[in-house]
Amino acid sequence: MDIFQVDAFTNKLFKGNPAAVVPLTKWISKKMMLSIAAENNLSETAFFVQKDNNCFEIKWFTPTCEIDLCGHATLAAAHIIFTELNPTESKIEFKSAKSGSLFITKKGDWYTLNFPAESITEIETPAILEEALKVPVLKTYIGTWKCLAVLENEETIKQLTPNFHLLTQLEHLGIIVTSKGSKDDFVSRFFAPKIGINEDPVTGSAHTLLIPYWAKELTKNNLTAKQLSDRTGFLKCLYLGDRVEMSGQAVTYLKGKLIT
Repeated sequence: MDIFQVDAFTNKLFKGNPAAVVPLTKWISKKMMLSIAAENNLSETAFFVQKDNNCFEIKWFTPTCEIDLCGHATLAAAHIIFTELNPTESKIEFKSAKSGSLFITKKGDWYTLNFPAESITEIETPAILEEALKVPVLKTYIGTWKCLAVLENEETIKQLTPNFHLLTQLEHLGIIVTSKGSKDDFVSRFFAPKIGINEDPVTGSAHTLLIPYWAKELTKNNLTAKQLSDRTGFLKCLYLGDRVEMSGQAVTYLKGKLIT
């Protein structure tokens, strides 16, 4: 099997979010995909099988489990399709049993992901969340498997040093922290220690919540976003109501062969 590693949501090596990409001619066992993802030891590995010229089935695995949706690994997979497999295509569709149809278009060196928007519900901030983050939480919302905590400002987001053990005691698998940005419209970070990822460098799926939230807060549909991990990542965002678009760049770091 071929394997690629791509830095997503960046145009520079060693920045953005690294993801492994494994193109398949047919599906292999879930156990094998999980073993490969664990061996890669990246936040996500994407596997896909081509169904026709511009349609692909896709699955995503962390080192410990399969997940419903991963934005940066989808971007990485699209980058490999556009640069290595189908260089004449400018639009493809990924089909996911867990997240439906995902559309990706290429324009120049930018890729635009069209994903379903995720609705959120405001809740009372759990005491353990503030204890884990060690800073005041202004508002807290929950989606299907992620929790969204709104903090005071960008500097608070940058300086955050969470207690990951306490974060694993929360019901939700992923914790997004966000605030209005000083230069960009909004900034964020993403933690998921419960599924083996203390901090994810750049998280596309988190923006399916972040884009609708900030579009309504800032009363604008076109937004810019930065994820403030050590590697950092930049996204151009568009709110479309029931769907969102996020645009980013990608660069290939590694090409290889899996020996299994």
